[in-house]
Amino acid sequence: MKQLFTLSLVVLLSSSVVAQQNKVSTDIRTDSLINKWMADTHTPGLALGILKPGQLAEIKTYGIADIENSVPVTDESVFMIASLSKQFISFAILLLEQEKRLSLTDPAAKYITELPDPLNKITIYQLLAHTSGLVRDPENYHPYDKQTVMDVIKSMYTIPLNSQPGDQWLYSNAGYFMLAEIITRVSGTPWDTFITNRLFIPAGMTKTRTGTVSEIIPGRVAGYNYTKQGLINTEKWIAIRPSGALVSTIKDMVKWDHFLDTTRLLSPENKNLLWKPAKLNNEAPINYAMGWYAEPFLGTPRIHHDGQYPGFRADYERFPNEGLTLIILSNLDNRSLESLAIKAVGILNPKLTPPPLHIQVAVPEKIVAGDQKIPIDITIRNQGKDIANSLVEMEIWDESGKSVYKQQAEQLNFNATAPKQLHFAWSPTKAGLYTVNIGVYGPRWTFSYAWMTNLATLKVQ
Repeated sequence: MKQLFTLSLVVLLSSSVVAQQNKVSTDIRTDSLINKWMADTHTPGLALGILKPGQLAEIKTYGIADIENSVPVTDESVFMIASLSKQFISFAILLLEQEKRLSLTDPAAKYITELPDPLNKITIYQLLAHTSGLVRDPENYHPYDKQTVMDVIKSMYTIPLNSQPGDQWLYSNAGYFMLAEIITRVSGTPWDTFITNRLFIPAGMTKTRTGTVSEIIPGRVAGYNYTKQGLINTEKWIAIRPSGALVSTIKDMVKWDHFLDTTRLLSPENKNLLWKPAKLNNEAPINYAMGWYAEPFLGTPRIHHDGQYPGFRADYERFPNEGLTLIILSNLDNRSLESLAIKAVGILNPKLTPPPLHIQVAVPEKIVAGDQKIPIDITIRNQGKDIANSLVEMEIWDESGKSVYKQQAEQLNFNATAPKQLHFAWSPTKAGLYTVNIGVYGPRWTFSYAWMTNLATLKVQ
């Protein structure tokens, strides 16, 4: 018995050492990825939150929050989180629905009674899922003026819908103005006060709030844009837009993710509605739920959203079957964080590592300027895992590196066992040397599986 105990202890200690070594290796690879990304994109500062099953949440911070005052990013740095704000509005709507104060199938006009036709036909469900037909942003939204939510809603009265409510998916910030107004009218309190009292306080989120320009917000991060002249301060919007109004810290966002998993404020059925893909009128499913995108990644369920605001980017990734969450906040608005997030997720969980792609391009040997169309045949071999709903773009560059032609193929599925054949074409108008470059991307160009240059040379006579 004593020998057995000793052997068990040795095995336990060995396993602990291996686990620690793996974590150190993962930390080094993650830090290397983040630091390279920041250098390549000129990102001043970034905060990262990681939640994995059976482990304490991990927060990492990098770089500078305020360049002019040499303030580093910390876990208390307050970033604009842009469209990550939408998930809080959708949660609040579901909370009111659970309390039987509204129904998702109600027309918005039941609560905003002055809505004219055809806005009075839009339901709350359609607003949440971006199937309302509303424009992305109201034409009369003025970010440098103080506007009430109703001022912005009224500006939409005369703008035609892009489609009949429920017929198509079209991302609409305008719809979340209407949802905020509904929260205000149904609850009897301003929408942001309702969310603070019912969500932020129970979740322990002490720094999350609307991000007004005039008020003093301790720890506020400065936002930047990178130009040919270098980093510059970005414009500061005065108007509060419910679709992207909130500021938060990485510490608060980690608390929120834990709250999502553990809260009983919503029933399991209603909580799942947050992440259940919505449907159009014809019952066709879409890749958006309620304030979240819901689409698989490498065959694994993925719940996510990104955000952009002048000077800021944010990305929030949840892989529920893997128990993995990754949240990134940054103070540069030039580049989406989604590709970075996907690469980081692959380091944290090898199952979610994008597979390597082998791309071959075949072109004619003899090409004459003025030829109607020359064939460009592409073969893509997926060396590992199936990839669904992808996009391939071919770019042709001249000798100076300038893009002279682009062609895309969308909604492609790559099978791990069979190559994908694509047939593109180009009509050259000028003699010279040109190169073929291929990019493979996720849905809506949101992240890159591969970008390969100089895959073939076109000699045009």
